[in-house]
Amino acid sequence: MSGPLTERRQTILKLVIQEFVDTATPVASETLVRKYRLPVSPATVRNDMAALEELGFLTHPHTSGGRIPTDAGYRFFVENLMERTSLSPAEQRMIRHQFYQVRGELDQWVQLACAVLARTAHNASVATAPRAEQLRFKSLELIAIHETMALAVMVFHGGIVKQQTLPIEPGRTPEDLRRAAGIVSDLLADTTLSRAEELAATATLNGIPLSDFERGLVDLVVRAMQAFEEQAQEQIYSDGLLEMLSQPEFLPASGRDDAERAIERMRRTLEILKSGRGLSPLIPQALASGGVQVIIGGEHGEDAMRDYSVILARYGVEGAIAGVLGVIGPTRMAYPRSISTVRYIASLMSNLLAELYNVNARPSDVATDTQDEQRA
Repeated sequence: MSGPLTERRQTILKLVIQEFVDTATPVASETLVRKYRLPVSPATVRNDMAALEELGFLTHPHTSGGRIPTDAGYRFFVENLMERTSLSPAEQRMIRHQFYQVRGELDQWVQLACAVLARTAHNASVATAPRAEQLRFKSLELIAIHETMALAVMVFHGGIVKQQTLPIEPGRTPEDLRRAAGIVSDLLADTTLSRAEELAATATLNGIPLSDFERGLVDLVVRAMQAFEEQAQEQIYSDGLLEMLSQPEFLPASGRDDAERAIERMRRTLEILKSGRGLSPLIPQALASGGVQVIIGGEHGEDAMRDYSVILARYGVEGAIAGVLGVIGPTRMAYPRSISTVRYIASLMSNLLAELYNVNARPSDVATDTQDEQRA
């Protein structure tokens, strides 16, 4: 029988994880006793490590080797044993300075966030651009550019503008275009995509059926909103590939088999970062959640993600605009530093967006130090 998870066994589990993260080699009982001056014998520590293995928190890759953590061991560590840390004041000042150098340039913030995350957490980073939490239609304007062609200017809340040309029947006057655009603007004002799709199906305003031209304009707006939502979900920025591939997990130890496995892990990592496979399903979950989300190894739904841990946090202004940022790396990750880095940069990005939108960031807008690390 493995027995209870005593305080001493929790300490040993914590030390095994810390040692394995530092060295990337299985941890022996003698190492823990000697390095951390434990007041027990190596035999006692071996018994406790065997009990932790029975509980599913440790495993051993070789018959006579030391132990390494399992996904369950990392999970218990993150939720119960990990010390909550913050980036040093000097690191925070340096990061703030980098962001304020591109202050007001929203398109550069995401790229900078990825670069800083990768460099600070020593793993690959991912981020999505901030966007309206729910795209809402504001107004439509039609501008005649030819007797058979018009430009549709679709304006959405949050300063998003989409333009598209469309054919029109000869003889339509500017007044015809203004009237049709006004009807569609009144029908779809302040609607989300789901509501716009419902209104497109009924195609009436105040009980009066829309004309074919007006129905076509409603469909045009709906398609633009659908395309925006699909693009926003798929576009994931990344950085730090070299930082991630420099980890021991991606370096061959010896022999052809080890080299082939290392190459396969590199290929899989490139595919994940390039295609977003395995990451895309996590983005909506992170957008809908508060705090920092930690997904470890086998907790992923995708089998291709079983060797990776992902740490994500939502950033933005509540009710206005939001994005997601985080890091991805092998499960042997320095969780305290990675989590504190993700938390701090998410908070910084939220504050920058709050200033841009001229609102006060509320505590719910950012990932704070007091929030627990959660599963996605």
